[in-house]
Amino acid sequence: MNNVRLCLILALAAVLLPGAASAAWWNKDWGYRREIKLDMSPTGANIPGSATDVPVLIRLHSGNFGYFADVKPDGADLRFVASDDVTPLKFHVERFDPMNQLALVWVRIPRLTGGTSSDFVYMYYGNPGAAAGGDAAGTYDPNQVLVYHFSDANGIAGDSTAFRNAPAQFGAKLATASFIAGGATFDGTGSIAVAESPTMRVLADRGITVSAWVKIDAPQQDAYVVSTQDSSGRALVLGLNGASPYARLATSVGARPALAAPDISLGEWHHLALRAGDGRLSLFVDGAEAAGEDAALEEIAAPLAIGGTAAGTNAFVGELDELEVSNSVRSADWLKAASDSQGMTSKLVDPFGADARRDSSDGEGESYFKTTLRNVTADGWVVIGILMVMFVISMFVIVAKAVLLSRVERENRKFLAAYRRMGAGDQLSLARGEKEDAKLDDDESVKEELSGHSYRPSTLFPLYLAGAMEVRHRLQSPAVGAQRRGFSSETIGAIRATVDAAFVREQQKLNNKMVLLTISISGGPFLGLLGTVVGVMITFAAIAASGDVNINAIAPGIAAALVATVAGLGVAIPAMFAYNWLGSRITAIDAETHVFADEFVNKLAEQYV
Repeated sequence: MNNVRLCLILALAAVLLPGAASAAWWNKDWGYRREIKLDMSPTGANIPGSATDVPVLIRLHSGNFGYFADVKPDGADLRFVASDDVTPLKFHVERFDPMNQLALVWVRIPRLTGGTSSDFVYMYYGNPGAAAGGDAAGTYDPNQVLVYHFSDANGIAGDSTAFRNAPAQFGAKLATASFIAGGATFDGTGSIAVAESPTMRVLADRGITVSAWVKIDAPQQDAYVVSTQDSSGRALVLGLNGASPYARLATSVGARPALAAPDISLGEWHHLALRAGDGRLSLFVDGAEAAGEDAALEEIAAPLAIGGTAAGTNAFVGELDELEVSNSVRSADWLKAASDSQGMTSKLVDPFGADARRDSSDGEGESYFKTTLRNVTADGWVVIGILMVMFVISMFVIVAKAVLLSRVERENRKFLAAYRRMGAGDQLSLARGEKEDAKLDDDESVKEELSGHSYRPSTLFPLYLAGAMEVRHRLQSPAVGAQRRGFSSETIGAIRATVDAAFVREQQKLNNKMVLLTISISGGPFLGLLGTVVGVMITFAAIAASGDVNINAIAPGIAAALVATVAGLGVAIPAMFAYNWLGSRITAIDAETHVFADEFVNKLAEQYV
């Protein structure tokens, strides 16, 4: 019995404890958090070995993060916490652009477990009172001695590490839009020189790792991407010959043959890395070792040249981004993780986790519909706002017109009932003004004879009133003579024209504002389509800028863009149904009015012609 109880307790704990852990919240001042997965499994980045202290790039854009409005305009309230939801992680923001819905954030991950997809971190946001919490120097471990983002936020002297190895000479041009935010462009006439320093010295017992993202549009003539060479001829070069990357090491014994890799594609970005130390020289292309050999490293104390030597020889022509130098030998798994996380189509970083609110009672993510709405761009909301105004106007017209038509139908029935009760003789005598209490100069006399009712907004009574007044005025005219004298066919035609004119005016009143419904029917879908097209354009532009090209990046933005089309149809469909319904009622009223006009004028013709 005790064993049964113990099993039940353990089972209950297994169910409840994960839920309790997921309900934990790092800091209650932050309103939202998102789980960002790190996938080293074969279906992800496919990195079998573990890596420590890797600066991972997290790209956020409209395709994978629709909540820029909930983050402070400068991204100051972003925070990153380890999977225990307790330990804050070092990070810094390279670029945060809420207008274009783009953010590039570097996060130092203490450990990436090789071959698994169980690693993740939390991203917190939604604290208007938070101060900036980024720490660029803390994002990198002590072995990282130089990192140039070339971002416009950092400027020319942009070493993001704690060592601040700023350029002594800057002969390149900064580009605000590059592979990762900003970049540096080299035209073959200038280079970047970094002065010799203790931290930049190549030590035989520690080694060195140099990496950068490179794009060339044409083959190079033995161009140096990164190089260092002392006065005794000891040198280390990462370069390009034609379209082939190479690594070259020269020692006091002499220069060794260069390690060459297969040609890279022109006009595309590639991650090149050189690693020397531990008795080996290796060349990596896009995170994989392309060439390597055993080689003894010697100390090199010399300036670092980027894009060619200070003298201008071996000049590089192309674009460079994210230059990193470590005074240690990085593992192949470390380089693979860094390369993959920074790439346009990263399989390591999955930022599509569900967002949770701090005050959520069940800890679940938002519904798909709410998530879609929160991905709608500003221009999409402008179109949706216009459609909402059109919807309100069309609903007002529908309700007002339905009420009016109901009153018209009711008053027409009342008028016809009173008109029929009078009999044919009284109907015409009323038109002639022969009743004792009928006043020829007062239109209200006709109303008084018809039960004393105004019959507004009947469409029949105005026709009868127009005809009756026309008959009275003609009977009063000296040209007509006695009331019993007959009218000519032309006079009857004139009376009919008066009645027809009243009929047209009543038609205009009935159809008044109906054009607003036709505008909603025809214009609503087109406005919605406009919002969708613009939203899709912005989504693809954001994806192109961020470089995250996959279905998960595209789907949320496209779904949000389609909201405008749904809104347009939501305006047009009710308006279309209402227009047809109201139109059929107006047609019936027009037919009834037309029949009455013919009947009334024909009775006058029988009496007076």
